[in-house]
Amino acid sequence: MSKHAYDIAIIGGGIVGLATALQLSRSHPSQKAVVLEKETAIATHQTGHNSGVIHSGIYYRPGSLKARNCVEGGRALMAFCDENGIDYQLCGKVIVATEIEPYANGLRALHSPNTGIIDFAQVAAAYANRFRDNGGEVLTGARVTSIRRADGIVYLETPRGEIATRNVINCAGLYSDAVARMMGVQQDVRIVPFRGEYYMLAKEAERMVQGLIYPVPNPEFPFLGVHFTRTVHGEVEAGPNAVLAFAREGYRMGRVSPREMMGTLGYRGFWSMSARYWRMGMLEMYRSFSKGAFVRSLQKLVPEIKGEDLVRGNAGVRAQEVERNGMLTDDFHVTETPNAVHVRNAPSPGATASLAIGRDVAAAAAKAFGLG
Repeated sequence: MSKHAYDIAIIGGGIVGLATALQLSRSHPSQKAVVLEKETAIATHQTGHNSGVIHSGIYYRPGSLKARNCVEGGRALMAFCDENGIDYQLCGKVIVATEIEPYANGLRALHSPNTGIIDFAQVAAAYANRFRDNGGEVLTGARVTSIRRADGIVYLETPRGEIATRNVINCAGLYSDAVARMMGVQQDVRIVPFRGEYYMLAKEAERMVQGLIYPVPNPEFPFLGVHFTRTVHGEVEAGPNAVLAFAREGYRMGRVSPREMMGTLGYRGFWSMSARYWRMGMLEMYRSFSKGAFVRSLQKLVPEIKGEDLVRGNAGVRAQEVERNGMLTDDFHVTETPNAVHVRNAPSPGATASLAIGRDVAAAAAKAFGLG
């Protein structure tokens, strides 16, 4: 492989990395770009475990990157899907309803008709295809194990050989802080993984949820709490709770990475966070072990739900950036270092906002890399 194989390497083949690659290929087609994904397929982690909600932006602080990018990104996402034949449904969301969702219970409600559902893995695949059509490359099985610099070139060691690139965009999700650390970034924040566990409604109980039923969020806690989501495939998810994962890819309770767990436990910000949110954390853990507690939380939204209406579903892991003072970063967070742009935090609605985030990251990269 030649020394100057690529102008830009995007680390991470999730929906944000692929959206960034697509936007770069549109705005700077002369740049030779590659996406490096450590798994054998793209979109296998946060994107592939996403509940598939096209968010309207109703929850987010006005003026925040989340709010702006969610609205703009949602419009761009639906336009992209229309152009590429990807199915989505604007089924709407109620917070909390009694009229549109007759089985729901609440004192007051907001109806968000522009909330929808989609398969984000399918969207990510379409981003990758359009990126390839524009001349880009996507390499799977390309975990970045080390990074070195020499003569103005960044060398990324992978199982597929050494990748030479002039510039790097870090969209590594659960490992974004690890990639930043390999590039010499002093860590003032760290990714702490939280597992979100779901139940599914049994077929005979799916009639109780027509679209999406959400609670009013607690502004003191960045996790929403359990809710109901009808998927684009016709199923209904109930959840998630949010518990500390013992591995960054800890989709099961029994999945433990001693090295990653010690990294979390050795971080001062984790203990500051625990002191700040310990009551909420204990409730989430209790709900993880007790189906009855999970059911009682769901009954606050839909009182007729019973334990027999629920079957164990899948889980996802959220890459949550935690600051040294224990605060959980609630907005999108992008930073720059020499020859690199790092997407440090891109939680929900990151998938909805992916094209808007990708546009902004591509613009930041163009400026940082002197692309004009």
